[in-house]
Amino acid sequence: MLEMKLVSKRCGVIDPLSIKDYIDNGGYKALTKALADGKEKTISEIQASKVRGRGGAGFPLAIKISSVAKEIADVKYLVCNADEGEPGNFKDRYLMENDPHGMIEGMVIDAYLTGATKGYIYIRGEYQKAQKIVETALEAAKNANYLGKNICGAGFDFDLEIRSGAGSYVCGEEFALLESIEGKPGRSRVKPPFPTQKGLFGKPTQINNVETFATIPVIILMGGSEYQKIGTPTSTGTKLVSLCGNVRNKGVYEIPFGLSLREVIDKLGGGVDGGHKIRMVQLGGASGPIIPESMIDLSIDFDHFDVFSAKAGSGALIVIDERADMFEILQRIMEFFVHESCGKCTPCREGNLQLLKIINRFVEGKGRKSDLETLSILTNVMKNTSLCGLGQASPTAIISTMRYFPDEYEKRLAKDEM
Repeated sequence: MLEMKLVSKRCGVIDPLSIKDYIDNGGYKALTKALADGKEKTISEIQASKVRGRGGAGFPLAIKISSVAKEIADVKYLVCNADEGEPGNFKDRYLMENDPHGMIEGMVIDAYLTGATKGYIYIRGEYQKAQKIVETALEAAKNANYLGKNICGAGFDFDLEIRSGAGSYVCGEEFALLESIEGKPGRSRVKPPFPTQKGLFGKPTQINNVETFATIPVIILMGGSEYQKIGTPTSTGTKLVSLCGNVRNKGVYEIPFGLSLREVIDKLGGGVDGGHKIRMVQLGGASGPIIPESMIDLSIDFDHFDVFSAKAGSGALIVIDERADMFEILQRIMEFFVHESCGKCTPCREGNLQLLKIINRFVEGKGRKSDLETLSILTNVMKNTSLCGLGQASPTAIISTMRYFPDEYEKRLAKDEM
């Protein structure tokens, strides 16, 4: 079997609304073990696992935990980024709807290690089912003394509450998310300082996504050295992949790092339906690169995805067959980013709109040779000068298609430009 279910092993097995089901299937044993082993040993296990964050950047989790633990403050915060606004990505929703206590247990362990006393789970507003399930799980965890005062009699306090987003994609960016929790417009901040030093309400804050927190109990029970044997040397463990697009078996799959895109698409996804052929694959969702079929033997890990400016952590794979018009896809992507830009910085606010205007010309077959140079310059400026990840990543699909599908651009030039 290509799948290796560690984080998702209880999904579809337990009733997500039943804390008893979770406990009967090994739930909260990792918390008990962490409390018995102590902070130093538990952090060393996470460090030994070499686990990296399962969000966008893939930052080493142990460094974040240690950084917040070392900070001296009257209050420290944990924030779970469950906004998941990236089109094509739905793995965190899957975990919240099927095994919410895995995320909660991971956050409680993390709070014990860092000294955080308050946490927020920021769930995108469209995830109403997930929010209701998590609300029920939080109440059950409090009643069972896995949240609240003197957790498990260990002498530490930690409480969690939900904040619901209002449909803004940019609030998936860590500083915009913090601004939103604080009741401000969801717009990014200039950094440094980073959240681990000065985050929510100006206090040390650790931010990770659902999958990252849910991975912590797995590591504690398995042991860091055993966990790091899974995957690749620089991308250890397993990864949840959201597979969608023109593929037979759409869904969420948990795989060890190192599998190729082709294996996931063909063997887990069942390949493209209707006898059609893969033309391209978009990595990491709407803000990721689009690569040709000839490159899908690429293995899934952080290092390989970084070469393409893709987010391996997001785990989104969008399969596109030969029926699709590449420029119509780019048009929809840019319409999305024009709508979602918060408008705070000029490169993103103005740049996305100009990119859309140019792509519209190519959709109509009226592209100009000068547009090719403009696209190259403008995408480079946006990537290097935008304040946050939205403006930095929104041109990625255009950059990659200009690199891998240059003939498509030539074909869409106006007749008098050829």
